[in-house]
Amino acid sequence: MLSYRGAEESMGKGYMGRAMWVDLSKGAILRESVPDEIYRKFLTGYGLGAKMLFDRIQPGADPLGPGNILGFCSGLLTGTPSLFTGRLEVVCKSPLTGGWGDANCGGHLSPAIKRAGVDAIFLAGVSPGPVYLAVDGEHASLRDASAIWGKDAVETERLVRRELGDSRGDFKVAAVGPAGEKLVRFAGICHDGGRYAARSGVGAVMGSKRLKAVAVRGSGAVEVHDGQAMRSLTRDFGKALKQAGFVRNLLGSRTMQWAGTATRMSPVAMAQAGLLWRQILQKYGTMGVTAMSAESGDSPVKNWKGAGCFDFPSSRASRIADEAVLRFQKRRYACHSCPVACGGIMEVKEGPWPLAETHKPEYETLAALGTLCLVDDLPALFKLNDLCNRGGLDTISAGGVLAFAIECAERGILTKRDLGGLDLGWGKAEAMIRLLEMIIGRQGIGDVLAEGVARAAARIGRGAEEFAVHAGGQELPMHDPRLDPGYGLAYETEPTPGRHTIASFTWQELMLIDRYSKDAVKVKPVQSRGGRLSPFGKARNQAINSKVMQLVNSTGVCLFGMSCGPRLPLYEYINAATGWALDEERCLEIGERIQNLRHAFNLREGITPRQARMHPRGRGLPPLERGPHRGVTLDTDAMAREYRSEFGWDADTGMPSKRRLEELGLGEAVRALFG
Repeated sequence: MLSYRGAEESMGKGYMGRAMWVDLSKGAILRESVPDEIYRKFLTGYGLGAKMLFDRIQPGADPLGPGNILGFCSGLLTGTPSLFTGRLEVVCKSPLTGGWGDANCGGHLSPAIKRAGVDAIFLAGVSPGPVYLAVDGEHASLRDASAIWGKDAVETERLVRRELGDSRGDFKVAAVGPAGEKLVRFAGICHDGGRYAARSGVGAVMGSKRLKAVAVRGSGAVEVHDGQAMRSLTRDFGKALKQAGFVRNLLGSRTMQWAGTATRMSPVAMAQAGLLWRQILQKYGTMGVTAMSAESGDSPVKNWKGAGCFDFPSSRASRIADEAVLRFQKRRYACHSCPVACGGIMEVKEGPWPLAETHKPEYETLAALGTLCLVDDLPALFKLNDLCNRGGLDTISAGGVLAFAIECAERGILTKRDLGGLDLGWGKAEAMIRLLEMIIGRQGIGDVLAEGVARAAARIGRGAEEFAVHAGGQELPMHDPRLDPGYGLAYETEPTPGRHTIASFTWQELMLIDRYSKDAVKVKPVQSRGGRLSPFGKARNQAINSKVMQLVNSTGVCLFGMSCGPRLPLYEYINAATGWALDEERCLEIGERIQNLRHAFNLREGITPRQARMHPRGRGLPPLERGPHRGVTLDTDAMAREYRSEFGWDADTGMPSKRRLEELGLGEAVRALFG
C-alpha cells in the first residue's frame, strides 16, 4: 500500500489535510497526511477518491475481494459556510461494471467525517469476521458486529447508536442490509434511514469486506481562507433562492399532468426552467415529476418497450405522484446545509403493508418500480421502497431487474416453476414484493437476479439478453434518451456507465451551463424536436457539463443546488474556502483531470467504449410504433465520437492523448496506459 505519511503537513483551507486508512484484514487504522498538491489537483470528494484508488488498487483486482478499496469521501466545501454542500461520495471498483464505481449520498455523514479531522475514510482488505468502524473524533476502532449481522440497514443504525451509548443521534451511521452482506451486486449503502449511496454496487463491496457499518462523530472545525466572503456569497445566493416562491402555490396534480401532455404534444422542445424545478422540489421532492415524466416520455415504460400515454397514462401515473404521495407525508426534512428540504418521512396506516415510518420514495424509485413495471398501487410502492431501504438495494437497478424478470416471464423464458410459483406479471405488485425479498435473500431465482440483469441474462440464456436493459453492466436510470439524447450520451461515455446525474441536455438547461464556461454554447430556450435529437454539435456542452460535475462531486455540492435557478457560486466558493484564486479555466481543468483519471481507471481494466454501449432499446431499436418516441432512433455512436474528441480522446478507442495527460500532470495514467 502506498503511503503519504511523511509528506509535508500543511493544513489546507476547506480541507482537513488527512485521510483515514483502515486495513480490515489486519485490524489496523492510521491517519495519513495528504500533500497540498493532491488537493490542488483533485480537490476532495471523488477527485481524491479517484487518485487514491488509481494508485492503490491493482489492475485486475476482484471487486469483491480484499484488493478492492471502499472510500467514503467528504466534499471540499462540506462543513463550510456554504449552501447545498452536504453530499458524500462512496468510491470503489464496481462489482456491476468491473470498472470505476461511485455513488452519491445526502444526509449528514459527510460533514461528520470532516469534523472528525479527515477528508475521507478508505477501507481495504477483508475482516476475519463481521465488524463496524466507530470513529469518535481522533479515536477510531473496529468493533464486533456479529450481533447485528443479518439485521436490516435501518435497524442497524439504531443498534449501532445504542451500543455506542448515543441517545442523541450524534453518530452519523452508514450501513448495509442483508443484500450487501449476501453480495447482491446492486446493493447500496444506507444512511439516515433512507438516504442512499445506491449505485455501482458499493453495498456489495462493503458486505464483501464484512463491514456492517461506519459510524462517525466529530466536533472539529473546518477552517476556510475567507469566511466573510463565503458568508456573503451564501447570503446573496440564499436571497435569490427565495424569489418567485408564489409559483409553488400554482403547482398541483392537474398542472403536472398538463405539463407532461404539453411536452409530449408540442412540436418544439422547451428548455427546462431551474426556478420551476426548485418549486417542485420544495413542495413535493423529486417525486413531483413522476406523472409528468410518464406522460412526456421522460420515463421508460414497460421495460423500455412501452409508451406512458398508452401503457401508463396520466389516470394511472397520477396515483403514484405529487399530491397522492404527499397525503402520506408526516414531515419534511433536509440534508446538511440544504435550504430546499426535498426529503420526507411518510406513514402508511392502512392496507396490507402498513408502515409506521418510511422515507418518501424518489422519482427514480417510483418510475423504476412503478412506471417501468406498470404498478400504480402506491402503498405497494411504499412497501417496495421500504424493502429496498431496509434490505439495502439500489431502487433503480431493483426496478430494472424486476422489469427484466417480468418480461422474461411474459415471454416464457422464466416459468412459474423457475419463479418458485410466483405469478409474475406487469402491475402485479404482490408478486414483485415477494420476488424482491427473494433477491435480497438470494433465494431461488433471486440468487440469479441478484447478479443484475447482464449477468442474470447470461445465466438464464434462452434469449434473455434481448430484455436485459443496461449499459456496461449497470441498469439504466429512469430518463429515456429518446427524449433527451444527452442522457444516452452520458450512459455510454461516463466512467460510471448508466449514470443520469452527470450530464444531459436537461442538466445543461437547468444549470444554464453557459454561466459556468465562456466556451459553452448558449442554451437555447426553444428548439425543434429534430434539432434536439440531432447527434451533431452537442458534444462541447456535454463535455463542459461533465467537467463542472467533476467539481461538484469533488466539493460535496448537490446537483439540485446547481440546477434550481440562481447560479450557485461554485468557483467563488472554492476560492473563498481555499485561497487559491483559481479562474474559470483552471477550475474546469481540475474537472478535466478528474474525469481523465476515472476514465483511465477503466481503460487500465481493459474496458472499451463498445462494452459500455446501451442496450438497443435505449437507442430506439427497434423503433417504437406509438407514443412520443414513435419512430425515434438515436445515433449515439456519432455523439460519443464527438464527445471523446472534445476531451482529446481517440474517437473510436477512447484512449486519451499522452500529451494531454502529461499537461494535466497525470503521470500515473501515462505510465499505466503507455508504459
